[in-house]
Amino acid sequence: MSISLKYTHITVNDVDAAAGFYRDALGLDVVQDVSSGGHRWLTLGTSAQPGLGIVLSDPHAGRSEADGDALQELLTKGVLPHTVFAAGDVDVAFERVRASGAEVLQEPMDQGWGPRDCAFRDPSGNVVRIAQAD
Repeated sequence: MSISLKYTHITVNDVDAAAGFYRDALGLDVVQDVSSGGHRWLTLGTSAQPGLGIVLSDPHAGRSEADGDALQELLTKGVLPHTVFAAGDVDVAFERVRASGAEVLQEPMDQGWGPRDCAFRDPSGNVVRIAQAD
């Protein structure tokens, strides 16, 4: 059996604001933009990993009101799982993202447990880390 990751979801408060961060600051490309029932799902990807996507959507997109409210509460607290990207040069990636105005959580540093990395918050408060690619 062969298995690989196709896409993952990142919950955001404002798809347009998040798109600016993931598209402009991180350099991802918009692959698909779908609207339905007052909600929107925006899929972004990169030519470095064709077929792998990140889907941005609001907490209530495709969920019950109660589930959307619960997810919104977790998003507001900043406790949703973080996303880790890899970059050929983490220092260059850091400067690009910082220049976008993103909130810096950690400047590039060598981690005792792994690679050199840095961290930011996206416009919705999600933690985004960028690690040095192998």
